[in-house]
Amino acid sequence: MRTIQFREAIAEAMSEEMRHDESIYLMGEEVAEYNGAYKASKGMLDEFGPERVWDTPISEAGFSGIGVGSTMTGTRPIIEFMTFNFSLVGIDQIINNAAKIRQMSGGQFNCPIVFRGPTASAGQLAATHSQAFESWYANCPGLKVIVPSNPYDAKGLLKSAIRDDDPVIFMESEQMYGDKGEVPEEEYTIPIGKADIKREGEDVTIVSFGKIIKEAYQAAEELEKENISCEIIDLRTVRPLDYEAIIKSVKKTNRLVILEEAWPFGNVSTEITYHIQENAFDYLDAPILKINTADTPAPYSPVLLKEWLPNSEDVVKAVKKVLYKDA
Repeated sequence: MRTIQFREAIAEAMSEEMRHDESIYLMGEEVAEYNGAYKASKGMLDEFGPERVWDTPISEAGFSGIGVGSTMTGTRPIIEFMTFNFSLVGIDQIINNAAKIRQMSGGQFNCPIVFRGPTASAGQLAATHSQAFESWYANCPGLKVIVPSNPYDAKGLLKSAIRDDDPVIFMESEQMYGDKGEVPEEEYTIPIGKADIKREGEDVTIVSFGKIIKEAYQAAEELEKENISCEIIDLRTVRPLDYEAIIKSVKKTNRLVILEEAWPFGNVSTEITYHIQENAFDYLDAPILKINTADTPAPYSPVLLKEWLPNSEDVVKAVKKVLYKDA
């Protein structure tokens, strides 16, 4: 199997779907002439032309609204945000229009649109460019939220998102675009709402998603040296969330640690914690622990940023705490 970059997997998914369906188009800042801010649309303007790959002004509210409105005329747009921090400018179009068109039209219209771009921190980009919005959008009925962690999942899930008849929030990371992974050349998709067990284990379940899951992998390697076996579940999709996969794993390991790059109040890990204690409480041998960022805006200083973000050491400590209460 060939090895390609995350950005190439994204470009392939969009290009393959656009070849099959002329109603699909890509719109966003620098997606055309510049080949994308992160080169995730490289070559697409040359192949599909300016009628299907559009550079926009710096106006997220405007081009988000154009995309949402165009779905009611039979198109299937892909809207790229240079960062999901900028999606806040167009969030009214996403929450009050895209997510509600099907219900408010009595089923006369659906809204097959994908909003994609990077989320969470990406190094020294400071407070207003380092925010994770997965739980924000997952909180809204009518939206599906996908956060892949590797090129294979990214391509398969993006193809499914583009084919979906409802609005999908597809979140990436600036720090993953250069990541490499094996991706088949043949056609494949990954179902939305299906988690993946990335590592089998017996002693503790670690649930994560997106780029921060790399810290879980590193922690699992360290813990294995101490004969501690970690099962790692990659959610891949935040909404709909694959509760059953987590419950099944917890029933086997009896312990749960959740790693998420988000503020600690009211996030995805909070939802998982509630659901597991409601549906698998009798299987737990220790309290559920969740690992998040510090409860402050992201700092600019690299020293402070390192402390602000969750890391593998945090995961190791949490795992030992659920295994040995005095750890």
